[in-house]
Parts: sequence; structure tokens; C-alpha cells
Amino acid sequence: MKYKVYNVLPEFGTNTYLVWDENSRQAMMIDPAAPDRILLEEIKNLKLDLKYIINTHRHGDHIAGNQLIKDSFPAPLCIHKDDAAKLTDVKLNLSEFWNADIVSPPADVLLEDGNMITLGSYEVIVIHTPGHTQGGICLLVEGLLFSGDSLFSKGIGRTDLPGGNYEMLVSSIKDKLFKLPDETIVLPGHGPETTIKKEKRENPFVGLDARL
Repeated sequence: MKYKVYNVLPEFGTNTYLVWDENSRQAMMIDPAAPDRILLEEIKNLKLDLKYIINTHRHGDHIAGNQLIKDSFPAPLCIHKDDAAKLTDVKLNLSEFWNADIVSPPADVLLEDGNMITLGSYEVIVIHTPGHTQGGICLLVEGLLFSGDSLFSKGIGRTDLPGGNYEMLVSSIKDKLFKLPDETIVLPGHGPETTIKKEKRENPFVGLDARL
């Protein structure tokens, strides 16, 4: 499994990921954060077959590029069912608060916990991790965890925004993500990569340090 990360919305530092099976060239784009044509060019230059556009949650800084990608490729837009209705509402996707008024196309596929998405010979597992939003998800494939705004390097997603719930997010991380192998590489929605092992030890919100 191959992937590349892009920062097309530097004011928010959102990580957009392009992930693909090297043999079949089937690909998914996770959280297209802005309508930046570099994302289109990369798909074409890498000769990829874009199969899915996936939003880890509904917030405007993770969905602003949905329209551009949908207009350019016949790939379905996927999001967890609990966040789907908020994609097209500038209040609920919070883009109204920074005067962006982002309206995404509606979702084509409603995801649920445990769903599997196939990319060539790989299976991508959907893990529902509510807490940052009701429909927040992570995506697990071949030892890589694309964690959206659930788990960061030494941090967790904000829970003070509408739909956030601190206790629920902590439970999502401890009960689901921390059950993954220690060597799992965590690729978050913001900031640098980390590992499950490192976060179990060092994360001040959910790791060992939080219990000292």
C-alpha cells in the first residue's frame, strides 16, 4: 500500500491523503481539504484509478475539496452515516464560522463501523470513533491508521465544538484504537505521524502520562 500526504489548506494544516494499491492502481482520497488542482494532477500523474473519496468527518477543513474531486472523477463520496447530513449545511460543517460557506456534494455511500472498502488486493476497514463529531471515523489498512481528527501525535480532536463529546472520544480511542497492534502507524488529520505504541505511552489525554 502506497500513500502521499498533501497540505492544501495551510491555514488549518489539514492532512489530505492519497492512498493506492501499487499493482491495481486503485486509489482513495481521504479528506480533500481544499479545491486545489494539485490533487487532480497527482491522480493523473500517478496514473491512478480513483475509486473512493472519503471524509473522516464533516468539518469544512476536511471536505472543501469534495466538489472539485467529484466533478473530475466518477468516484463515490463516502462518510459515516451520522455525519452525512451535515456535509451540505454551512452551519453544521462549521465553515460558516470562518466565512467560507463550504457546501459539499451529498454523500453517495453511508459508512458504518466495520465496513470494508476494497482497493485492489487490500481491504480498508472503517472504524467508527465518535467524539470529535458523531460520525468521526478512522480507516485501517495494512498497518496504517488514517485517524482523522480522533487521534493526533500527543493529542486528540477537539470536543468543544457542536457534536463533540470528550468522554466518548476518549472511549473511542482506548476501546478501539488502542486495541490495534503497537506498531500501527497513525496518520492523523493534522500534524505528524505517530504510532499506537507511542500514543499509549506519551499521549497526555489518553496515554500512560494521563494516568500518572
